[in-house]
Amino acid sequence: MTAAAPALTALAQGWCALSLLHGRIEAHVERALWSRHDLGVREYSLLDVVSRQHDGEGGHLQMKQLADAVVLSRSATTGLVTRLEDRGLLLRYLCPTDRRGIYTNVSADGLRLLEEARPTNETALREALAQAAADPRLAPLVRVVQDTGASAVVAAA
Repeated sequence: MTAAAPALTALAQGWCALSLLHGRIEAHVERALWSRHDLGVREYSLLDVVSRQHDGEGGHLQMKQLADAVVLSRSATTGLVTRLEDRGLLLRYLCPTDRRGIYTNVSADGLRLLEEARPTNETALREALAQAAADPRLAPLVRVVQDTGASAVVAAA
């Protein structure tokens, strides 16, 4: 049993490093978005996800799908949608084929704010990753994030 302990320790250390990287990036981006756009990371993420919906099959997300996409509980997502709707950034409407379903769309004001915030988000992400790359515990994870991002761009082209 003791032979497995170092592997578990390495696994736990890897998880801690990943959690640390996520926390640092999210905190840096959060500060940038709040200071320049009065928008939090979760709000930005939700607006971004909703803005990418389309009219084709599976194009509009129901609350559960939206919650999964922004990694929040359904109740937290509903609260976030309500706050964004109260600010005039989102619109809610009933699904035309299933009256139990509720969909959201980004309003014109929400789209404008999202477009203004995108460069801030991108810059803050780059800054946070550059800072994290200087930490030897985080540098390998930063490379993975950067490689994953580059692969996604190539795949989309």
